[in-house]
Amino acid sequence: MLGVTILGNNSALPAFDRHPTAQVVTLDDHLFLVDCGEGTQVQLSKYKIRWGRINYIFISHLHGDHYFGLPGFIHTMGLLNRENDLHLFGPAPLKEILELQMRAAGTSLPFTLHFYALQGEGELVKTDKFRVSCFLTKHRVPCWGFKFEQVKAPRRINIEKARIHNVPAVFFDRLKAGDDFITGNGKVIKNAIVTDPAPKPKSYAFCADNQYHDEMISKVSGVDILYHEATYLKDLAERAASRFHATTHQAALTAKHANVKRLLIGHFSSKYDKLEIFEQEAKEVFPATEIALEGATYFV
Repeated sequence: MLGVTILGNNSALPAFDRHPTAQVVTLDDHLFLVDCGEGTQVQLSKYKIRWGRINYIFISHLHGDHYFGLPGFIHTMGLLNRENDLHLFGPAPLKEILELQMRAAGTSLPFTLHFYALQGEGELVKTDKFRVSCFLTKHRVPCWGFKFEQVKAPRRINIEKARIHNVPAVFFDRLKAGDDFITGNGKVIKNAIVTDPAPKPKSYAFCADNQYHDEMISKVSGVDILYHEATYLKDLAERAASRFHATTHQAALTAKHANVKRLLIGHFSSKYDKLEIFEQEAKEVFPATEIALEGATYFV
């Protein structure tokens, strides 16, 4: 299972009961926090997300609306006597910022905080269940997007066929790994006869603040869900470019050319009190577009 829960969908200023950027990606049994704007703790509580299960945090860049909630969140986890290690990925200066704040407050965490500076595009974390990688976006300061992918699942055992061919249950793990079964008299039972292909791995890409550019297309190509900022409506393309942001049409063009399955748009400017027009405009270019609504979870 892969899904993303939106905690904040606004840009720099909280407005109209919309909050700065933050979202939780759920991949099977793992929760990942992506960005942590002001109010993230409140939103986590409001939507009943068990933040004790968050072991990885990814911060895209050091504009306040994407990380000002992080020091408080880390401090709260300490107050709640968290024990599990916490793995934090972000721009290199973030480490010094957090250390200064904790030192000034005399904060001592009861858990180990591992910090990993984002230095180049590529893989950040890989386990037998998931893979997380990062890519550069085009913004006023160094800024990163993140891609979350399931690692290919093992083949599925076809129990009925396995019984027909007398494959013992103790061999099932090897079948999942792709091995053939050899009977006692030397007959080879091909793996494909007694197993079914695993489902295609699912994927989600978070494209943080980003001025429209063609290079982004290859970085998010083919994902099941793409989140892309759409700070402005299409008539403000010049303003968007000058501020290193994107419009509805530009986000939709990226999704269209990248051949993604679904597009979520967010990071809306506080100059807009209504959001319906954002979805309408984006759908003119890419019909499979949805507004990233706070509190909603979007599943692949």
